[in-house]
Amino acid sequence: MAPPHDEHEKSQIAEGQESMAAPADKRPISTIVIIIAMQTEALPLVSKFRLSEHPDSVFPKGVPWVRYYGIYKDTNINIIWPGKDTVLGVDSVGTISASLAKGACIGDVFLASDVAFHDRRIPIPVFDLYGVGLRQAFSAPNLSKELNLKVGKLSTGDSLDMCPQDEASITANDATLKDMEGAAVAYVADLLSVPAIFVKAVTDIVDGEKPTAEEFLQNLAAVTAALDQAVTQVVDFIAGKCLSDL
Repeated sequence: MAPPHDEHEKSQIAEGQESMAAPADKRPISTIVIIIAMQTEALPLVSKFRLSEHPDSVFPKGVPWVRYYGIYKDTNINIIWPGKDTVLGVDSVGTISASLAKGACIGDVFLASDVAFHDRRIPIPVFDLYGVGLRQAFSAPNLSKELNLKVGKLSTGDSLDMCPQDEASITANDATLKDMEGAAVAYVADLLSVPAIFVKAVTDIVDGEKPTAEEFLQNLAAVTAALDQAVTQVVDFIAGKCLSDL
């Protein structure tokens, strides 16, 4: 015989069962996972959300990735940082996004509407589409409107600079933003049927006049602060809402 429950416990159980029975887009969002490429970007948010580094890695042995976790506004928050290269000691980067000179300025924060690769060139029918790997980000019109965020297409590649072949592919992708990790995250999220939102802050104008690396390093600290503020606002907006509210 099961032990008796008081009325409060019964109510909580009933509410939980009702929540699980609701369609996925009508259930309150319970967990947010934030994937951040650089420690410089991650640590201000770890502090802001009062997260702790998980003592036991959920990643395979030898993988440098780090998970920070905690609860913020009744929502489980996880920040995943890929850690440092075990040989060179540098961040295992992608980067904060750069931008093309196409309606964006340094420090602007965007939501990506679509994500694709620009350096996986496979000139064979069908394989060419696979190489581009075009995917749509989760649509969040209420979020972009409430926070006054710009929306643009994101193109991903493995290099900080932009060679002519990459530039042609980025143009074909009709991208406003360029980064080094977004399309890979979109691919995995799609495999696992996990809604993914891409919040990107502009550090450099890759087709502008300044050398890319110089401009990136010059603007990194200020843009990280803008990204910190934007991600906090995004999490505040999402907390307690359903997917259909976004």
